[in-house]
Amino acid sequence: MNLVVVGAQWGDEGKGKMVDYLADDADVVVRFSGGANAGHTIKVGERTFALHLIPAGIISPGKTVVLGNGMVIDPASMFEELAGIAAQGIDWRGRVVVSDRAHLVLPGYKSEDRAIDERRARPIGTTGRGIGVAYGRKASRDGVRVADLWDPVVWNSLSPSDQEWLEPFKEKLGEMKVNLASYMMGLKDKKVLLEGAQGALLDLDHGTYPYVSSGISTTPGAALGAALGPRKIDKCLGVFKAYQTRVGNGPFPTEMAGSDEELAHELRELGHEYGVTTGRPRRIGYLDLVALRYSGWINSLDGFILSHLNLYDGFENIGICTAYELDGEEIDFFPSCAADLERIKPIIKTFPGWEGKVADARSWEEIPEGAKDVVKFIEEFTGVPVHGYSVGPLRSETFMKEMPWTAS
Repeated sequence: MNLVVVGAQWGDEGKGKMVDYLADDADVVVRFSGGANAGHTIKVGERTFALHLIPAGIISPGKTVVLGNGMVIDPASMFEELAGIAAQGIDWRGRVVVSDRAHLVLPGYKSEDRAIDERRARPIGTTGRGIGVAYGRKASRDGVRVADLWDPVVWNSLSPSDQEWLEPFKEKLGEMKVNLASYMMGLKDKKVLLEGAQGALLDLDHGTYPYVSSGISTTPGAALGAALGPRKIDKCLGVFKAYQTRVGNGPFPTEMAGSDEELAHELRELGHEYGVTTGRPRRIGYLDLVALRYSGWINSLDGFILSHLNLYDGFENIGICTAYELDGEEIDFFPSCAADLERIKPIIKTFPGWEGKVADARSWEEIPEGAKDVVKFIEEFTGVPVHGYSVGPLRSETFMKEMPWTAS
């Protein structure tokens, strides 16, 4: 069975924790997109792991993890990350596999990435990790893949400085690389968890273009980036937060500003909303059901996993966006144009708070009634059921209402 998990918003929804949780029952975890610009935080007991390139499943003992061909890989960052994982007691050797079709991020890409953003009329706020340049070179057929390190024509076309930088990684990558299509054919009877990066609203095609990532962060990317045909995907789950966050520039229709800044600050501190990769404070907004319904459709989601609802424990009320006002007209769809998204005024529906704590729940039955009413409204509005919940940073603070490893 092949199960896909993606972010249903602008990233930072808690995908890493959910992949770590679901990996317990998986045989293999495949990361299918993105690069070192991604950030997953996983808390296990007293240890906290900050992952960027390595799939979150690495924390689960004995699980094999795969860096798919949809990724762009900085080998220096990857091996530095693996050394950090090893220092925290995780034995990764023999458990990390790299697609030989994955593209590489070369040293010069980082400065080029920053320079490009500085010249833009509309700066994107790139992390400066060279991700966009690597994907750009891939699209223009000028990139360097893992397999190309052993192609004399490609190798000899590289600058002496790039050859010198890559040379120490060749042997180690050679031991980890696979032809991913052949590898995946051998997993037909296994449980494979497919892990996305960023979120659906940062997808190159479906996100808030041009303020997006350069990769595919929606579920179709799982088929492309993990060498699977689309009919091999058995279930798709999307993780979302009970509010929204965004890092960097770009439209954010429900952003809390003006009189709502105090609420934004409170949620930022309660949720520790600072970027894993950049450390930048995340922008905070009301939960946007218009965008979430759109995300459910473009990802063909079978179910949602809801995180951070527990942060509203003790609040007198919570606000949720149920429609937009654009140039004086009420609309119920997610616009394609960034300029339109910038002008949107969110229409907020207020729900009363609840007695009891979502944070104490370990099953659907234990969720306070007022919080259940909010969940039921979300399900009805989006047309996607909520299959699971994350009510804190620990694995034990996670539970599923519907079994994930069953085909839809």
